[in-house]
Amino acid sequence: MKVLGLSGSLRSASHNRSLLLGAAGLLPGGTEFELFEQLASIPPYNEDEEHSRPPAVEALRRAIADADAVIVATPEYNGSIPGVLKNALDWVSRPVAQSPLKGKPVAVIGASTGLFGAVWAQAETRKVLSTIGARVVDRELPVGQVDEALADTGLPLERDMVESLSATLDELLELASPQRAAA
Repeated sequence: MKVLGLSGSLRSASHNRSLLLGAAGLLPGGTEFELFEQLASIPPYNEDEEHSRPPAVEALRRAIADADAVIVATPEYNGSIPGVLKNALDWVSRPVAQSPLKGKPVAVIGASTGLFGAVWAQAETRKVLSTIGARVVDRELPVGQVDEALADTGLPLERDMVESLSATLDELLELASPQRAAA
C-alpha cells in the first residue's frame, strides 16, 4: 500500500507538514509513505496549458496516480484553502475524465495557530476533492493552537486527537484496500 502526503503549506517548518509526517508514523508496517515536495513549483492554473502540463504538475499527477490513497494536510488562510493547494487541485482535476483523483481515496486533516484548527479549510478541501470525484473520508482532524498542540514527532499531544487521526487513517486505508485489490 502506498500513501501520498500533500501539505497545503509551503513553509519548511510547516505544522501541517509535521502533522503529515506524524500521521505517516501511524501507518501500518509495509505501508509506503511519500511526501510530495514540489507544490511551490506548480504555476498558476491556465486552461491554455492544460494539455501541455508543466513538469511539476505532471509530477503531482504521477504521484497521485501511483498512490493507493492520499492524505492532504491543510492550514487555513483567511477562512479557506491556501491558494497554492487549491491551484494544485485545479491542475490535477483537468481534464476531468483523466484526473488521477477520480475515485482515489483521500483524507483531509489540518492544523492552524488559531483555535479552530483549520476546520473551514478542511471542509472546503473535502468539498473540492469530492467535486473532482475523489472518495473522501468524511472526518476532520482540527488541530488548533498548533504551536503548543504537536509533539516533536508531529503527532498531537492529546491522546483523543491521536486516536482520531488513527481512525481517519484506518478509514482511508479501508477505502483504498478494495480499490488496490481490484487493480
